[in-house]
Formats: sequence, C-alpha cells, structure tokens
Amino acid sequence: MPVHTTNYANTFIEVAADCPVAQAEEPPLRTTPSVARIQFDMLVADPYRHTSDDVVYESNGRRRGLSREEFFAKGQPCLRASPLTKRYGWGVHHDADGRIALVPAGSDQYRELAADPSLQHVNAMRSSRA
Repeated sequence: MPVHTTNYANTFIEVAADCPVAQAEEPPLRTTPSVARIQFDMLVADPYRHTSDDVVYESNGRRRGLSREEFFAKGQPCLRASPLTKRYGWGVHHDADGRIALVPAGSDQYRELAADPSLQHVNAMRSSRA
C-alpha cells in the first residue's frame, strides 16, 4: 500500500494572501480542542521536534481513531491548508530534516525566512477564490 506524506524539507510556508490578521494570533482554547489548537500546542511546545506528518496525524487522524498507516494510505492536506497558516497568521518553517516550527507573521524571523533565497517558498492556501 503506498504511503502518502505531507512533509517538506528546506521550505517556508508563508501565510495565506487573504489571511485576516497582520500579526499572528493564538487559536482560542475550547473544551474540545480545534485542529488549529492541537497543531499550535504541539509546535509551540517543541519547535523543530515534529514533522508535518506528525502534526497532521495528531490533529486529524488520531482524533478520528485511525492508525497512522490507515490515515496516510490516502493523500492528506498539508499544513498549507492548516487554519494556522490561513486564519491565525503563522508561517511554518521546515528544516533540512523536515522538522517544523511556527513563525509568527509580523516578526523579524518571519521577514528573514520570507526573504531567504535558499528556501523553497510556498503560500498557504487561500480561504476564498482570488
């Protein structure tokens, strides 16, 4: 059975062009954590520890009771479709090993990574059509 992945290496996912915030915001706390909150908590607690696959599985697959193998047997949306990059103003930096960290929009680190020619640059998916 083929295994699909959402991992990138040496890549910076920039905030969506239609993101409603100029500065990164923390997703709200809820009784049942949202996908954005699960992803945020994982990445803020341990930058460059997890891969995109780890985060996508924990926030979507495990919640639905699927094994990792079942979940990745089909293609899954990557972090370009995450509410963190589309709604809450967070960029995602993937290092050479595919480990990721959140980068707040409006920060010096975000501006440096967005201007780094050694990285592949991709934009988060828009919430609405252009």
